[in-house]
Amino acid sequence: MHTPIPAPAHQIRIIVASTNPAKIRAVEHAFQQAFPTQIMQIRGVALESGVRAQPMCAEETLTGARNRVVHARQLQPGADYYVSLEAGLDGCATFAWMVIESGTQRGESRSASLPLPPKALARLHAGEELGDVMDDMFQQQNVKQQGGAIAMLTEHKLSRSSVYQQALILALIPFMNPELYDQTGTEFVQK
Repeated sequence: MHTPIPAPAHQIRIIVASTNPAKIRAVEHAFQQAFPTQIMQIRGVALESGVRAQPMCAEETLTGARNRVVHARQLQPGADYYVSLEAGLDGCATFAWMVIESGTQRGESRSASLPLPPKALARLHAGEELGDVMDDMFQQQNVKQQGGAIAMLTEHKLSRSSVYQQALILALIPFMNPELYDQTGTEFVQK
């Protein structure tokens, strides 16, 4: 008796609007948790945010994340998902916005906020970027592509990837429950 060969599963193509390994790892782990049976191809691309390198408020951070998704769609058309993670400041804390788009659906979520030491905040307000400040404060190199300020300030109990992964799963809720988040007739517009 002949056993039919199953058709190959559709491979989900995910474009991450960053080449930062910590961000790509967070996206990979979040999508694997949300869609464990899917085969995925994840690719990071370097894109401009259209905001300052160190966003200084929540609104600027969200604008940067949304801009990166727009640029990713333009640069890599035809992907199943576009994902952006933009870190910035909100008062005395750092956090990140997650933006995920697929078709006409969008999910957005914020990460947990990390209170920053006053000396680090002063340097950020003087124009430096958080990764550079953390490198200097902890005598490290390229903290932002590893555990981030989160790892340094929590003595490696948390990492940038682990905190971002949770926020990404929250941003994936509309895709995990599409029947509850039908965007027909809403004002979502691809910018």
